[in-house]
Amino acid sequence: MSSPTIIAEPRLPVAAEPTSKRLPNSVLAMIIFIATEVMFFAALMSAHTIARATVLGGVWPPAGQPRLPVERTAINTAILLLSGILLWIGNRRIRADRSSALRYLVAAITAGTAFVLLQGVEWVALLREGLTMTSSNHGAFFYLIVGTHALHAVVAIVALTWVYFLMRRGTLALPTFTATQVFWYFVVILWPIIYLRVYL
Repeated sequence: MSSPTIIAEPRLPVAAEPTSKRLPNSVLAMIIFIATEVMFFAALMSAHTIARATVLGGVWPPAGQPRLPVERTAINTAILLLSGILLWIGNRRIRADRSSALRYLVAAITAGTAFVLLQGVEWVALLREGLTMTSSNHGAFFYLIVGTHALHAVVAIVALTWVYFLMRRGTLALPTFTATQVFWYFVVILWPIIYLRVYL
Protein backbone atom coordinates (compact mmCIF):
# COMPACT_ATOMS: atom_id res chain seq x y z
CA MET A 1 0.00 0.00 0.00
CA SER A 2 1.56 3.27 -1.13
CA SER A 3 1.98 6.11 1.32
CA PRO A 4 -0.26 9.18 0.86
CA THR A 5 1.23 12.08 -1.11
CA ILE A 6 1.91 15.18 0.99
CA ILE A 7 1.31 18.49 -0.77
CA ALA A 8 3.20 21.41 0.71
CA GLU A 9 1.17 24.53 1.43
CA PRO A 10 2.19 27.62 -0.54
CA ARG A 11 4.28 30.10 1.42
CA LEU A 12 2.47 33.32 2.16
CA PRO A 13 4.19 36.58 1.21
CA VAL A 14 3.87 37.84 4.77
CA ALA A 15 4.79 36.47 8.15
CA ALA A 16 2.10 34.43 9.86
CA GLU A 17 -0.02 36.42 12.26
CA PRO A 18 -2.30 35.13 14.99
CA THR A 19 -5.98 35.50 14.19
CA SER A 20 -7.46 38.25 16.33
CA LYS A 21 -10.24 40.78 16.00
CA ARG A 22 -8.29 43.27 18.10
CA LEU A 23 -6.82 46.20 16.20
CA PRO A 24 -3.02 45.71 16.06
CA ASN A 25 -1.03 48.16 18.18
CA SER A 26 0.97 49.42 15.18
CA VAL A 27 -2.20 50.24 13.26
CA LEU A 28 -3.81 51.91 16.28
CA ALA A 29 -0.68 53.98 16.89
CA MET A 30 -0.66 55.07 13.24
CA ILE A 31 -4.32 56.10 13.40
CA ILE A 32 -3.65 58.19 16.52
CA PHE A 33 -0.62 59.78 14.86
CA ILE A 34 -2.65 60.63 11.75
CA ALA A 35 -5.39 62.16 13.90
CA THR A 36 -2.83 64.57 15.36
CA GLU A 37 -1.49 65.33 11.88
CA VAL A 38 -5.00 66.08 10.62
CA MET A 39 -5.35 68.71 13.35
CA PHE A 40 -1.91 70.10 12.49
CA PHE A 41 -2.68 70.51 8.80
CA ALA A 42 -6.16 71.85 9.59
CA ALA A 43 -4.53 74.59 11.69
CA LEU A 44 -2.07 75.45 8.90
CA MET A 45 -4.76 75.65 6.24
CA SER A 46 -7.05 77.65 8.52
CA ALA A 47 -4.27 80.19 9.04
CA HIS A 48 -3.71 80.26 5.28
CA THR A 49 -7.41 80.88 4.65
CA ILE A 50 -7.45 83.79 7.12
CA ALA A 51 -4.33 85.33 5.59
CA ARG A 52 -5.81 85.00 2.12
CA ALA A 53 -9.13 86.53 3.16
CA THR A 54 -7.55 89.52 4.91
CA VAL A 55 -4.83 90.39 2.37
CA LEU A 56 -4.68 94.09 1.46
CA GLY A 57 -6.58 94.85 -1.72
CA GLY A 58 -8.19 91.41 -1.71
CA VAL A 59 -5.74 90.17 -4.38
CA TRP A 60 -4.21 86.72 -3.98
CA PRO A 61 -1.45 85.99 -4.71
CA PRO A 62 -0.14 89.45 -3.78
CA ALA A 63 1.18 91.74 -6.49
CA GLY A 64 4.65 90.79 -7.71
CA GLN A 65 4.31 87.15 -6.68
CA PRO A 66 4.14 84.34 -9.26
CA ARG A 67 0.99 82.36 -9.94
CA LEU A 68 1.15 78.76 -8.78
CA PRO A 69 1.29 76.12 -11.55
CA VAL A 70 -2.30 74.93 -11.21
CA GLU A 71 -2.43 72.86 -14.40
CA ARG A 72 0.89 71.02 -13.93
CA THR A 73 0.10 70.33 -10.29
CA ALA A 74 -3.28 68.86 -11.29
CA ILE A 75 -1.39 66.25 -13.33
CA ASN A 76 0.92 65.61 -10.40
CA THR A 77 -2.11 65.19 -8.16
CA ALA A 78 -3.44 62.50 -10.50
CA ILE A 79 -0.08 60.70 -10.26
CA LEU A 80 -0.28 60.65 -6.46
CA LEU A 81 -3.87 59.38 -6.53
CA LEU A 82 -2.77 56.66 -8.94
CA SER A 83 -0.11 55.63 -6.43
CA GLY A 84 -2.78 55.14 -3.78
CA ILE A 85 -4.87 53.01 -6.15
CA LEU A 86 -1.86 50.87 -7.07
CA LEU A 87 -1.08 50.25 -3.39
CA TRP A 88 -4.70 49.25 -2.76
CA ILE A 89 -4.57 46.73 -5.63
CA GLY A 90 -1.27 45.36 -4.33
CA ASN A 91 -2.83 44.85 -0.92
CA ARG A 92 -5.72 42.93 -2.49
CA ARG A 93 -3.27 40.54 -4.20
CA ILE A 94 -0.76 40.02 -1.41
CA ARG A 95 -1.98 36.60 -0.27
CA ALA A 96 -2.94 35.17 -3.66
CA ASP A 97 0.06 36.27 -5.73
CA ARG A 98 3.14 37.71 -4.05
CA SER A 99 4.94 38.55 -7.31
CA SER A 100 1.94 40.53 -8.55
CA ALA A 101 1.63 42.32 -5.20
CA LEU A 102 5.31 43.24 -5.35
CA ARG A 103 4.90 44.70 -8.84
CA TYR A 104 2.01 46.86 -7.73
CA LEU A 105 3.93 47.98 -4.66
CA VAL A 106 6.90 48.99 -6.83
CA ALA A 107 4.54 50.87 -9.15
CA ALA A 108 3.01 52.69 -6.16
CA ILE A 109 6.47 53.64 -4.86
CA THR A 110 7.51 54.81 -8.33
CA ALA A 111 4.42 56.99 -8.74
CA GLY A 112 4.90 58.46 -5.26
CA THR A 113 8.54 59.21 -5.99
CA ALA A 114 7.58 60.86 -9.28
CA PHE A 115 5.13 63.07 -7.37
CA VAL A 116 7.85 64.27 -4.99
CA LEU A 117 10.38 64.84 -7.79
CA LEU A 118 7.90 66.83 -9.87
CA GLN A 119 7.16 68.95 -6.81
CA GLY A 120 10.87 69.60 -6.51
CA VAL A 121 10.97 70.80 -10.12
CA GLU A 122 8.01 73.05 -9.37
CA TRP A 123 9.76 74.54 -6.34
CA VAL A 124 12.92 75.31 -8.31
CA ALA A 125 10.86 77.17 -10.93
CA LEU A 126 8.94 79.15 -8.30
CA LEU A 127 12.14 80.10 -6.46
CA ARG A 128 13.58 81.42 -9.71
CA GLU A 129 10.42 83.48 -10.20
CA GLY A 130 10.85 85.08 -6.77
CA LEU A 131 8.51 83.06 -4.55
CA THR A 132 10.36 82.40 -1.28
CA MET A 133 9.52 81.89 2.37
CA THR A 134 10.21 85.57 3.02
CA SER A 135 8.81 87.14 -0.16
CA SER A 136 5.22 87.25 1.16
CA ASN A 137 2.64 85.42 3.25
CA HIS A 138 1.77 83.63 0.04
CA GLY A 139 5.26 82.16 -0.22
CA ALA A 140 5.54 81.42 3.49
CA PHE A 141 2.29 79.47 3.64
CA PHE A 142 2.96 77.70 0.34
CA TYR A 143 6.34 76.31 1.36
CA LEU A 144 5.22 75.54 4.91
CA ILE A 145 2.09 73.59 3.95
CA VAL A 146 3.32 71.97 0.75
CA GLY A 147 6.78 71.34 2.18
CA THR A 148 5.39 69.64 5.28
CA HIS A 149 3.26 67.40 3.09
CA ALA A 150 6.28 66.61 0.92
CA LEU A 151 8.22 65.60 4.04
CA HIS A 152 5.41 63.21 4.99
CA ALA A 153 5.45 61.81 1.45
CA VAL A 154 9.19 61.15 1.58
CA VAL A 155 8.91 59.37 4.94
CA ALA A 156 6.02 57.27 3.63
CA ILE A 157 7.95 56.33 0.47
CA VAL A 158 10.89 55.19 2.60
CA ALA A 159 8.48 53.11 4.71
CA LEU A 160 6.91 51.56 1.60
CA THR A 161 10.38 50.70 0.28
CA TRP A 162 11.20 49.00 3.59
CA VAL A 163 7.90 47.08 3.32
CA TYR A 164 8.85 46.01 -0.20
CA PHE A 165 12.09 44.36 0.97
CA LEU A 166 10.33 42.67 3.89
CA MET A 167 7.70 41.33 1.48
CA ARG A 168 10.38 39.98 -0.86
CA ARG A 169 11.97 38.07 2.03
CA GLY A 170 8.60 36.75 3.16
CA THR A 171 9.00 38.31 6.62
CA LEU A 172 6.46 41.11 6.34
CA ALA A 173 4.00 41.21 9.24
CA LEU A 174 0.48 42.14 8.18
CA PRO A 175 0.05 44.86 10.85
CA THR A 176 3.24 46.53 9.61
CA PHE A 177 1.94 46.55 6.05
CA THR A 178 -1.47 47.82 7.17
CA ALA A 179 0.01 50.65 9.26
CA THR A 180 2.24 51.72 6.36
CA GLN A 181 -0.72 51.67 4.00
CA VAL A 182 -2.77 53.83 6.35
CA PHE A 183 0.05 56.39 6.44
CA TRP A 184 0.36 56.45 2.63
CA TYR A 185 -3.41 56.77 2.17
CA PHE A 186 -3.31 59.74 4.54
CA VAL A 187 -0.62 61.38 2.40
CA VAL A 188 -2.60 60.65 -0.78
CA ILE A 189 -5.99 61.84 0.49
CA LEU A 190 -4.59 64.96 2.16
CA TRP A 191 -2.97 66.27 -1.01
CA PRO A 192 -6.13 67.05 -3.06
CA ILE A 193 -7.40 69.07 -0.10
CA ILE A 194 -4.15 71.05 -0.01
CA TYR A 195 -4.31 71.49 -3.77
CA LEU A 196 -7.85 72.90 -3.61
CA ARG A 197 -7.06 75.22 -0.68
CA VAL A 198 -3.59 76.45 -1.63
CA TYR A 199 -3.42 76.33 -5.43
CA LEU A 200 -6.95 77.39 -6.40
